[in-house]
Order: sequence, then C-alpha cells, then structure tokens
Amino acid sequence: MSNEVRLINLPKIQDPRGNLTFLQNQDHFPFDVERVFWTYDVPGGDIRGGHAYKRQEEIIIALSGSFDVIVQDLDSNSARTFTLNRSYHALYLPPHTWRHVENFSTNAVALHLSSTKFDKDDYIRNIDELKSIQKNG
Repeated sequence: MSNEVRLINLPKIQDPRGNLTFLQNQDHFPFDVERVFWTYDVPGGDIRGGHAYKRQEEIIIALSGSFDVIVQDLDSNSARTFTLNRSYHALYLPPHTWRHVENFSTNAVALHLSSTKFDKDDYIRNIDELKSIQKNG
C-alpha cells in the first residue's frame, strides 16, 4: 500500500433495510488501530487540527454530515482539499502530513483511527518545524 495521502473506498454492502460499511486492519489501510476518537459539535466557522504527526498514521471518516480536510503540500506550498461526506469514504494521512479540518456541516461527526496511542510529543504544531524535519530527512 502506498504511503501517500489518499481517499480509500470502503466496502459498502447495500440492503433495503440499511447499508453497512466496515474496516479491517491491513485490508483497507496499512496499520493496526491503537486509538479511536471522534470530533463533533464543532461550532460553525471553527477549524480543527492545524498540525502533523511525527509517527502517527491516521484515517478520517465522516460518519455524519460533511467537512473538508485541507492537506498542505510543503514542496509546492499548495493545498489539496478532500471533502468527506460519505461514510464509505476514508482519508488516509501518513506521518508528516500537515492538515486542518474545516467547513463542518451541522451535526457532522468525524471518526479518526490512529496507528498510535495519544502522545503529546508526537505532534508537530509548527509548519516550519515540519518543513525542517522533511528537509533534513
């Protein structure tokens, strides 16, 4: 599996009684889940994130509503926007990916699956620090 930011189409089992989507470690994404958290009740206009991780890989899924994940390309100083609005689409974010989440719809719920347990020292909260890490490799 590629270690690039990418959208992943998850299995969608359609049924007249309601659809079902599932995830399996290593089948749908390249890591075992160590932590799960979700963000919700984000006030209109607010932004979440604004950081990268040193080691952590992450999957983000919109369980309800919609939001945009903005991924900064440090080489070109451009950004890519990934709109998540279907629960069968997942966004894979490898380590050293600068991101923030914005444009939350009413009642949006973002599910985050992480490859590591919470570690405050794994966060890179300054984009210039991330650029330095990548440059010095």
